[in-house]
Amino acid sequence: MDRSPEADHKKLWDLIKDEHTAVLVTIAEDGSLDSRPMGCLQKEFDGTLWFMTFADSAKRSEIDSNQNVLVSYARPAKYEFISVSGRARIVNDHAALCSLWSEALRVWFPQGPDSPDLALVAIDVDMAKTWTKPASMVTYGYYYLRARLTGKAPTADEAAKLETIKM
Repeated sequence: MDRSPEADHKKLWDLIKDEHTAVLVTIAEDGSLDSRPMGCLQKEFDGTLWFMTFADSAKRSEIDSNQNVLVSYARPAKYEFISVSGRARIVNDHAALCSLWSEALRVWFPQGPDSPDLALVAIDVDMAKTWTKPASMVTYGYYYLRARLTGKAPTADEAAKLETIKM
């Protein structure tokens, strides 16, 4: 089913708007994957995700070397997962930084939004994959019994609703 970019943005935003933390995965200079939790700054979503970082952090050099990143959100209690891939860039824009700033960030950035050590990480989203609407306990019980009796595991489509959203 073809959707408009606005509908895709809304779909993804509806899934992540209440999240406080995501995991950002970058590619280290040696080619290995490097991940870390990041505080979500989004107040709206137009195709770009925003995070705050120290200007001299390892993630900055990793992004400078390879812009491909993955951002992952998880709601384990609901068995819902969102994986977003895109291209990251470092943004040194004081006005944007101030507009995304909240006092809760002072825990990590005690000098506040005027610190010269701060930068933004902007991630232009290419695609998101979602796993939502997991099987209920009754359905899970059915798949367990089926697996025990027949040796057949449920397919991914049977266990959850899988969707790919292209931006």
